[in-house]
Amino acid sequence: MIRVKLPVHLRTLAKVDGEVELDVEAPVTLDRVLDEIEFRFPMLIGTIRDRGTKKRRAFVRFYACEENWSNSPSDEPLPDDISSGREPLLIIGAMAGG
Repeated sequence: MIRVKLPVHLRTLAKVDGEVELDVEAPVTLDRVLDEIEFRFPMLIGTIRDRGTKKRRAFVRFYACEENWSNSPSDEPLPDDISSGREPLLIIGAMAGG
């Protein structure tokens, strides 16, 4: 079981409270986690990553075990603490502006 924390606006859109728990086949990668999120919550398709290219949206960041995984290869296995459910994967809406 993978635990994922979504930003408030995506939790509202998906109509979920708190963390999302997902079953993801090993090896657990960011691609597989996002595929499962989009499968379970189709209303989130296109919000976290582009529909066509599957690339991360510009103002979305991913954190695993307090490390920024936003620019890591999305097919790279996530840390064991994420794949075991000991730590949540954080999906964060980045802030911008002046």
